[in-house]
Parts: sequence; C-alpha cells; structure tokens
Amino acid sequence: MELLYKDLTDSILRTFYDVYNALGFGFHEKVYQNSMYLELGCRGYKVESQKQIKVYYKGCQVGEYFADLIVNECVILELKAAEAIVPEFEMQLINYLRGTDAEVGLLLNFGKKAEFRRKVFENSRKKDWKMERGQNG
Repeated sequence: MELLYKDLTDSILRTFYDVYNALGFGFHEKVYQNSMYLELGCRGYKVESQKQIKVYYKGCQVGEYFADLIVNECVILELKAAEAIVPEFEMQLINYLRGTDAEVGLLLNFGKKAEFRRKVFENSRKKDWKMERGQNG
C-alpha cells in the first residue's frame, strides 16, 4: 500500500534534514519554521505559515490554533525544538488534522537528534469520528 502523499512528504523530510544539517540544534522553533518556509518555497511548494484553524465543539467555534506550516494545502507541519518527541506533540498534530481537510501531518523535531513522526487521519474517518461525538463542524 502506497503512503498518502508519499512523494511530497519524502521531499519535505529531505528539506527537514537539509535545514537541520545546516542549522543544527539549539535555535528557537521560529528560526526553524522560517528556514523551512523559505526552503520549501525555494523548492517550488506552496507554503502557508501560521494559518488559522478554527476548533469546533458541537457546531460552535470554541477556539483556534495556528498551524506552523501547511504545504500544498494538504500536509500540516508541526515543528518542535525539544529534547525529544513526546506523546503530547503527536496528539497535538492529530488534533490539528481533525480540524482541517488535511489528511497527513509531519511532526518535525529539531532537537539534539533530528527526528520526525508521520500521522495520517483520513477525511472519511473524520466524518465517522465527528458523528460518534455529535459534531457537525
């Protein structure tokens, strides 16, 4: 079975390692975000930074968050500069996928060791998930 958006996510991951190898560890997340934005744009991708995503509960907007980067309107990038990836970061990305039409997310950690996680939440499953919880949004 082929991974969803495999070519795109492979290219994003190459970009991640290129940026990591150039900058190394120790900067704030914003430095990595700006560098990824610049590099992905130079490689011809449509990149949105800090795109607002609204969060709904039972059809009512209850909050918002801002995705670090969205590439080609289909892959959400959540960037971290932490010691290591923890389960809370992964759940954060899954929740971001729930609130959008994006089905693929990459959690990129610019820590002491470069690491990533790939998360998928297909839109067909989102409808089932929302129906189970009585949500419309």
